[in-house]
Amino acid sequence: MNRILLASAFLLAGLSTLCAAETPLPAAATPLMKSPAVKLVEPHLHIARSILAGHARIALTFDACMGQADERILSTLVRERIPATIFVTARWLKRNPAALAVFLQNPDLFELENHGENHIPAVDTPTLVYGIASAGSPQAVRQEVEGGAAAMLASGIPAPHWFRGSTAKYDLSAIGEIRAMGYRIAGYSVNGDGGSLLGAAITEKRIASAKDGDVVISHINQPTHAAGEGVAKALVDLKAKGTEFVRLDDVEDMGDDKTTE
Repeated sequence: MNRILLASAFLLAGLSTLCAAETPLPAAATPLMKSPAVKLVEPHLHIARSILAGHARIALTFDACMGQADERILSTLVRERIPATIFVTARWLKRNPAALAVFLQNPDLFELENHGENHIPAVDTPTLVYGIASAGSPQAVRQEVEGGAAAMLASGIPAPHWFRGSTAKYDLSAIGEIRAMGYRIAGYSVNGDGGSLLGAAITEKRIASAKDGDVVISHINQPTHAAGEGVAKALVDLKAKGTEFVRLDDVEDMGDDKTTE
């Protein structure tokens, strides 16, 4: 019996080591037995409405978290000359030099902003957000923000002014810390693709229904997901309706939870 227990213990230890090797935790993260109760907010953001009667003004924002560039979306933005704000992580930049070159070659279209170093939720208390371990401390939040900015500068991108954290959820103290670093925090008012997990038709419908002053969030890093097809179609739909597209730095904005004050 003791031999069986000892063998099981060695097997479990080996599996734990294998999992840790495949999905390494960030240095700042700590193992969590359970997710403690932390008050999180998911801030909204709106932009100043259009001064042109009958023409809605919206800001398209795209998260480039990890993975590859979605050429369906990128090519549509370039072909249709549609401006957008792209939030990039350091991890995404390493894997997508060709897409980055397209962004940098079209400075009139693309505003590149900070999505963090390792795509870790900017929450300064240890917890889980959609199963992802948070930064867990003020120091780790700062590293996530500063690490993302450093990677952007090293890639030839101008210094960012906006930050959007992984999951777009924060605790209020982390919001204060990020604001103190000089960043505006980018919420949104329309969730276009449900984290890139929605189907093409519902994604197209959601984004195409954006109204004057809305800020749309979608993803540009999941080329195998159906949502990307819906995003590309919605961009064409909106342009056909005479929508005015702007980047976040182009217009005045209004964010709640003290994200832009």
